[in-house]
Amino acid sequence: MPSENEEDLISRVYKLILGKGERGILQSELWKKLNLTSRDGSRIATKLERRRLIMREKVLQNGRWTYRLIPLVVPVDTSSVEGLPCLKCSYESRCEPGGSISPEKCQPLERWVLENYRKAEG
Repeated sequence: MPSENEEDLISRVYKLILGKGERGILQSELWKKLNLTSRDGSRIATKLERRRLIMREKVLQNGRWTYRLIPLVVPVDTSSVEGLPCLKCSYESRCEPGGSISPEKCQPLERWVLENYRKAEG
């Protein structure tokens, strides 16, 4: 079982990989950023791969073989729907386009959309 410090390092590595987006990061670049040996870095990458959090893709970079570490599990960003009135609306189960209760007629939804539009503009 990994120690707490090792788990912290694994978590840091994963966050850095996620921070690079869908393309991921070269393994060698990541080890340099974290001042890790190739051996220690490879062990961490293997653990993340076993947990199915990343994929290691072999690539030729500057005449040398290395791996690109690509995130497989990307956390969902829910910030775009924060405060959405539909999430706590008591009529949500009966709301449907064209119905007597509908998104087209919903005043709280209209206010929320306009408020978020103004924030985005501002």
